Amino acid sequence: MASLRIREAKEGDCADILRLVRELAEYEKLSDQVTISEEALRADGFGENPFYHCLVAEILPAPGELQGQGIGSKIITKVAEVALDKGCSQFRLAVLDWNKRAMDLYKALGAQDLTEAEGWHSFRFEGEAMREMAGR
Repeated sequence: MASLRIREAKEGDCADILRLVRELAEYEKLSDQVTISEEALRADGFGENPFYHCLVAEILPAPGELQGQGIGSKIITKVAEVALDKGCSQFRLAVLDWNKRAMDLYKALGAQDLTEAEGWHSFRFEGEAMREMAGR
């Protein structure tokens, strides 16, 4: 079984964070949507007023298949701990409709599927739509 350590990300982790974002996007067949740079990650997460907080899961050693070892549950539990420590009343996860394994995990841990329960859909404004709205 793999050993797991979860810690707050440091500025020096940005290259690895970006690599993982790209790997996840490739897995989700959304590589074309990754437009952030390492410099932007650094500025947005480690500047004076960070836009995000990031945890790093260090898994040692990592032989073979990692699924089924409880790593996802441990990471989500840590996110809940950090969120409560920071005074958050909730946190949200986004998952693609085909990723049933992730949805089943989130539900098993007590998350509510807002699309199912309340009919919520997520929307995103980006690029040209933002500039057009802002008149730029």
